[in-house]
Formats: sequence, structure tokens, C-alpha cells
Amino acid sequence: MDDARDEKAIDGIRVLLRDAVERLDVAGARDEGLAVFVPRHRRMLVTREAVLRPAGRVWRLGVLLLDRSGSLHATGSITRAAESNRPTFQSVSAETRRELRVAAVRGHFAVGETVNYDAPEIDLSAAGLRGAGGPLVLRDGVALVRWSPAAFATVPFGPYLAERVSLLTDPPQGA
Repeated sequence: MDDARDEKAIDGIRVLLRDAVERLDVAGARDEGLAVFVPRHRRMLVTREAVLRPAGRVWRLGVLLLDRSGSLHATGSITRAAESNRPTFQSVSAETRRELRVAAVRGHFAVGETVNYDAPEIDLSAAGLRGAGGPLVLRDGVALVRWSPAAFATVPFGPYLAERVSLLTDPPQGA
């Protein structure tokens, strides 16, 4: 009985995602880069600097990232591509952020572009969503969105997705 309800919920998720992709695509909604971080490494005695290698385009839907194929990713880390400037040595975290911005440019993202990385793909199967620790979970045949991994409170997936899509297709005045 639970398996049938869960499979029906998965089918509903896929339908909602297809509709969202269509609405976002038709509206020409702003998308962002998706990348995989490749750390600095040596290959055949040549040092390769860190790079954010492009992995596609996604729409940011709060705690979820949606690509044109209907796949979902959990929102991971975010940076904005920027030209290399000299190190300021203010703090280790500031240098790390600077290096990530430069790595995005090395990955051929345009200066100023928002780039998402460390964004794991969400398994959209009933088994993958039951008891999942990510932002999308399945409980008793109902798809729910969790605001953060530590939060227990959830909201229904359908209304959450509809609200987030409408914010991109018809942004509020001044946004």
C-alpha cells in the first residue's frame, strides 16, 4: 500500500518538474551555471590550477536547483565568477572565496555570473526519497521540502515549487 502511494507521489513530482521546466523555459527565466569543483592537481609534472568545470545550467528554486532535463540538485555552494586580483591575505576564508571566483572564470563562466557547485543530484526514486537527508523527502506518499538539512519542519512540494517558479517567471516589482 505504501509503495503504491510513494510511486504515485514520484510520478506527481516528475509531472510537476516537467511543467516547471516548460514554464521557466517559455518565460526565459534567468538561469545560473552548475559546475563541478576540480581542485588544484598535478598531471604529468604540470600543475593544473583549481577550476569550476561547467556541468550545465539550472534554475535556483530556493533549496533546489532544477535543470532543463527535469533533474533536481540540492543547493550546495555558490560563487560569482570574477577576474583574478591579487591576494589580500586578510583571512584564509577570504582567500578561499577569491580563489573560487577565479576558478569559475577558468571554467569559462562569464565574469559576474553566478555559479553553483557542490550541488548533489537528488535521487528521484521512492527508495531514494524515503528517509532522505536532503531537501526533498517522501513521507507517507507525500513529497515534502525541507528548508535545511537540520530542519525537521517541511512544506508540501507542489505549492513550494509553484511559488518558486512564479518568483522566476513573474518576479515582484523591483526585484
